[in-house]
Amino acid sequence: MASNAEPLLKKVYYENCPGCKVDQRKETSRGVPYREFFFVWIVVLCNALPIASLFPFLYFMIRDFNIAKRPEDISYYAGYVGSAFMLGRALTSVFWGIIADRYGRKPVIMIGTITLVIFNTLFGLSTSFWMALSMRFLLGSFNGLLGPLKAYASEVCREEYQPLGQSLVSTAWGIGLIIGPSLGGFLAQPAEKYPNIFPEKSIFGRFPYFLPCLITSIFAVGVFVVCFWLPETLHTHKGNDEEQHDSYDALKAPLDVSHAEKVTEEIQGGRTPKKSLLKNWPLMSAIIVYCVFSLHDMAYSEIFSLWAVSPRKLGGLSYSTDDVGEILSISGFGLLVFQLSLYPLVVKAFGIINVCRVAAVLSIFVLSSYPFIAVLSGFSLALLINAASVLKNVLSITIVTGTFILQNNAVDQHQRGAANGISMTAMSFFKAVGPAGGGTLLSWAQKRQDASFLPAC
Repeated sequence: MASNAEPLLKKVYYENCPGCKVDQRKETSRGVPYREFFFVWIVVLCNALPIASLFPFLYFMIRDFNIAKRPEDISYYAGYVGSAFMLGRALTSVFWGIIADRYGRKPVIMIGTITLVIFNTLFGLSTSFWMALSMRFLLGSFNGLLGPLKAYASEVCREEYQPLGQSLVSTAWGIGLIIGPSLGGFLAQPAEKYPNIFPEKSIFGRFPYFLPCLITSIFAVGVFVVCFWLPETLHTHKGNDEEQHDSYDALKAPLDVSHAEKVTEEIQGGRTPKKSLLKNWPLMSAIIVYCVFSLHDMAYSEIFSLWAVSPRKLGGLSYSTDDVGEILSISGFGLLVFQLSLYPLVVKAFGIINVCRVAAVLSIFVLSSYPFIAVLSGFSLALLINAASVLKNVLSITIVTGTFILQNNAVDQHQRGAANGISMTAMSFFKAVGPAGGGTLLSWAQKRQDASFLPAC
């Protein structure tokens, strides 16, 4: 057994393989790969910004399209526009995952970033409900890079830094989902808010929701340029030695003798020991949890913004887009502080699974407090709604980060793109249900303010 396994314990690097170059760097440099982590962080942030940036102004955009016959129906139509992105991504995530496994992570990342510039800009120029719906759908269809980015964050660093890498992905994603609505809230309808800077007859007066989309698209152009320096991590060499790195890692792990012999025989015979992803229970269980909380989180994002800007007579807070943007900005700052300072310490002390369980339970109590907060006003309302928003987002990102790590640890590199593709497909279907279901539920509740059965308040 020792003689058979010994050659596999020596890593072989191929000169023209980009994945081997990354592995060599990881062997010689044992520190945190700050440069590569910065690339991951900025790309994830760029692609997260447009996803929820529309929520603060979506209510007013649908109103301006004049498609809703009653104010109570606005949330219904808003839900479908919010879901279109996730539906498009659900239909293409596996495809982009396979492309990432075959041709590399970098091409998928660059395609997703440049198409974001195109379709996000066109969404800001939408003149009808159906144009807005189709642009969001196309934006989601070409945005298949979160799965490859999650795999990339695990591959670009040493094993001891993988939790930090996945934390950066979820942090950037969470901050993007908060800063995005903040930008949408502050920059939407600029001709009304800042008439001295944006005249009514300018393009921003004709298209009142174009400015936040334009800002995120300009940022995406800069990120696309940065992507040219993104190192590829996929191994491209051919032959029976293609998976020697995975073999090394497999033999280094505490396996029993019979299993190690089986792995050795399979590799020496020219076969890569693969496990069906659908039969990989650690992976599938992490994906199931991820999907459930993704639905919950997306529905919350949609409902919170629509509820906050709804009039008091419909159970809302009568907030402006600026007020919503301010709340989400505070939440984003709190989330950043937690993820970069407290999260690694909490996970190290209690473990990923235990932290996720506690966060899930606490989320129930936080969300249950919102109806009671809504009856307040003035300073007490502002204080408690901000505190609840910060806590809610911290708990959500804790769960998402944990499931990211569990998913990537459940598979080898040659299956990570496809595994994350499956994860993104399932998650996107759930997230597509979130806004549509949340918007429909909110619209239904606002019509039942005085109902005798299941009243809204």
